[in-house]
Amino acid sequence: MRTALLIALSALTLAGCQTSKYKAASDPLPPLDVKFASAAWDGKAVPKEGVCQVHGGKGDTPELIVSGIPAGANAVIVEFSDRSFSPMDNGGHGVIGWKIPAGATSATLKPVPGMTHAVADGAWIESHNAATRDVAPGYRGPCSGGRGNTYEADVKAVYKPEKDSEEGKLLAKGRIRLGTY
Repeated sequence: MRTALLIALSALTLAGCQTSKYKAASDPLPPLDVKFASAAWDGKAVPKEGVCQVHGGKGDTPELIVSGIPAGANAVIVEFSDRSFSPMDNGGHGVIGWKIPAGATSATLKPVPGMTHAVADGAWIESHNAATRDVAPGYRGPCSGGRGNTYEADVKAVYKPEKDSEEGKLLAKGRIRLGTY
């Protein structure tokens, strides 16, 4: 019994470490400016191209333009969430990272396809979506079936460690409303 309790506590501790990979470098954090690169995305209604494949869309992430990236950042991490459905909130639709050039103050985050391990060069899946039905890896586009759920993305400029001895740092953050679906 004691061994099982210790294993459970260790698992909880490790899970907590995974979600706090990037320690805030300051308080408050500077804001990022986040915009859509495509006019199809307006923050009001999720366009058909952004809806998950299960509901007839393409399911790719929107192309985003991020500016205000501070010195020291080497990546941008985006947590995709359904704010209306708690199991898919807080990055529940997947967390995707994009490498950025040293010294970049802005970056265009190219679309990543939904429901696959495949991502473009310079991008990676930081964590898979939390869906329990129609399970597929990676990012999952808005998939509420048109119930009017609110989708947002939390965007974070980070220093992603390049060596095991380094610590991840959260340097700036922003948010963009993807729309309702």
